Amino acid sequence: MRAALLALFLAQPALAAPCGGDWGGFLRAMTDEARAAGASDAAIAAFFDGARADSKVLKADRGQGVFRKTFLDFSKSLISKSRLQTGAAKSAEWDAIFARAESEFGVSRGILLAFWAFETDFGAVQGDFNTRNALLTLAHDCRRPEMFQPQVLAAILLTEKHDFDPATTTGAWAGEIGMVQMLPKDILEKGVDGDGDGLITLKTSAPDALLSGANLLRHHGWRAGEPWLQEVTLPETLDWSLTGLQTERPAADWAALGVAPREGTFADLPASLLLPQGRKGPAFLAYPNFKVLFEWNKSFVYVTTAAYFATRLQGAAPYAAGNPDPALSPEEMTALQQALAARGHDVGKIDGILGAATRAAVQAEQSRLGLPADGWPTVELLNAL
Repeated sequence: MRAALLALFLAQPALAAPCGGDWGGFLRAMTDEARAAGASDAAIAAFFDGARADSKVLKADRGQGVFRKTFLDFSKSLISKSRLQTGAAKSAEWDAIFARAESEFGVSRGILLAFWAFETDFGAVQGDFNTRNALLTLAHDCRRPEMFQPQVLAAILLTEKHDFDPATTTGAWAGEIGMVQMLPKDILEKGVDGDGDGLITLKTSAPDALLSGANLLRHHGWRAGEPWLQEVTLPETLDWSLTGLQTERPAADWAALGVAPREGTFADLPASLLLPQGRKGPAFLAYPNFKVLFEWNKSFVYVTTAAYFATRLQGAAPYAAGNPDPALSPEEMTALQQALAARGHDVGKIDGILGAATRAAVQAEQSRLGLPADGWPTVELLNAL
């Protein structure tokens, strides 16, 4: 009954505990919230005993500079011969589990291997932040309390189920736990006991972690048996304004425009044409499964790199890097975002990071100015604005 009550409460958007302000008052409000949801006094006491705010969590939350890297730089930093070899070894070691992930959840092993590698280096580096304290710190902070207060409640229920030890469980600064880094609410709702021991322990059990990750992707819409990303070559005469995630066409239509696969054949699916660094860099068709990956991570560069790495793990050749125009510096990117915002474009937070909203605004201004509208910002565009 308690589990059902708390699960129902987690689904509600209401925010009972005030963000900011007195830490002790916030903890009392969260305690009342958990008790009202039906959590046991024992689980609540165990969870909040020793809880404290962690300033390092807020520092990490405010300083995600890694996402300022270009796709080429980011992918070269994360993908190495050694990591490819380790991926192949892990694929063989856990072959039966990957086969289960595909048969039961429809998720290809390349995708699970890619996230396992990028999130924790195949479980070797899972983070040393106390998860309970990280969640409470972010739930108290006023930037995203609506996201993290339900995660706190989920962690309390995991404590009650003996799947979470508040004093010793560690993970990423944002509260993710285990080999593939899942938040407590996702573990509570999508966690799988892959090794049959009666517990869901994503920190120490590869079967639990991999099958839970597969179940999460299926929940978010992963389609069994379909590709996610395919490298392509482009004609010089292509209408660049058609590129980007906002445009989706049947793969056959792209072929009619002169887009060709570097390997294999196109799937009979709708797809978007991605140019992570413009028309002079690598080019990919992104199929519907690609967009599901944004449920795991919101960064375009991260998701594109993970999706590409997954294809490599399943035998694809290295991308053709091309010779893209130089990237803007963080200061230039910030100035560009300010100029775009001044022209009425919604670029989201002005942070010097080339996110999806900034890419769309860049493409719109390139079209207006008669520049190749490939969504890649250049000094030429900045000067024109």
